[in-house]
Amino acid sequence: MKAGVHPTNYRPVIFDDVENDAKFLIGSTVDTTATATWVDGKTYPVYTVEISSASHPFYTGKKSTIDRAGRVERFKSREAKSKAKAK
Repeated sequence: MKAGVHPTNYRPVIFDDVENDAKFLIGSTVDTTATATWVDGKTYPVYTVEISSASHPFYTGKKSTIDRAGRVERFKSREAKSKAKAK
């Protein structure tokens, strides 16, 4: 392989899905400061994700709405206001 082409910070990282507490140990270059102990007893960096294949409706077959920032409620209120103006 060519020298100097590949990232130097590639390492195993625990990805923690906050939707269903699924955890995955995958090689990554993502920046993170948190750490946790994996099942093998070693400590790895942790990166929190809101959705993964363990909680995504496409993979699980379950319909769900994940709204961490209130976006759905704001959208629904804007939609209701626009429908009221149209009438």
